[in-house]
Amino acid sequence: MKAPASGTRPRPLPVRPERRPLVMGVVNVTPDSFSDGGRWLEPGAAITHGIELLEQGADILDIGGESTRPGADRPSPQEELDRVIPVVRALADEGAAVSIDTMRSGVAAAALDAGACVVNDVSGGLADGKMAQTVARSEAIFVAMHWRGHSHDMQSRAVYNDVVADVCRELEQRAQDLLGAGIRADRLVLDPGLGFAKTAAQNWTLLHHLDALERLRQPVLVGASRKSFLARIAQRGEEPVPAAERDLATAAVSVVLAQAGVWGVRVHDVRSTIAALDVVAAIEECGDSG
Repeated sequence: MKAPASGTRPRPLPVRPERRPLVMGVVNVTPDSFSDGGRWLEPGAAITHGIELLEQGADILDIGGESTRPGADRPSPQEELDRVIPVVRALADEGAAVSIDTMRSGVAAAALDAGACVVNDVSGGLADGKMAQTVARSEAIFVAMHWRGHSHDMQSRAVYNDVVADVCRELEQRAQDLLGAGIRADRLVLDPGLGFAKTAAQNWTLLHHLDALERLRQPVLVGASRKSFLARIAQRGEEPVPAAERDLATAAVSVVLAQAGVWGVRVHDVRSTIAALDVVAAIEECGDSG
């Protein structure tokens, strides 16, 4: 895969609002996403969907061309490029702050040249040894997620002595390595990786102990949206709630995350999360004025 010419400055990132996290809206340009099953695979559909998310209040659009659901097969590098770059370029041209969701440094570099301002790597740079260097050369934000392996076997690695302590320790080590590779501290965001090598119980435990992540002294992004551990929250009967019907549970999690002071939340349905966060902000504002 030929890397694009470097040196293009990514677009500036929106400033985090005073009373709520940044909202990152998901645009999956994949045929096999767990959440929307390929609805936005065609570039025109993905671009239209991204614009709709902006109109609903998304601060950042996260464009991904590789499904990371358990058991997913990886696309070729060229296939991933072909899926995401037209969408990144079109949405950046619309004025959107665009994030590229990729584990490949070549895709990240091409997306940055096309106008992206965030690189969201679920492997935290572990899947591609050139990723940290690629991001460090730019002014992009790097979101590094807690990761223990690719989709085909990650759930077999959900073994922890203490999930909170272990995730924090592994994220702290990853942060130190990334800072050592040249990524600036003010451009590094950490993600606890809900659903990645985590059981449902472990996801809930991490959400209960969000304060532990504050000790890492970096902004935190959390992606809980539509994940399988939410499937039984609104369950009626024996069948878990389908992914597309988990947005109310996701919005409730977004409230918890806002109250914990996280930097950002990554969601599929922007409208419901924005409404939930507006409630939190209104209550906080009332408390300040009272």
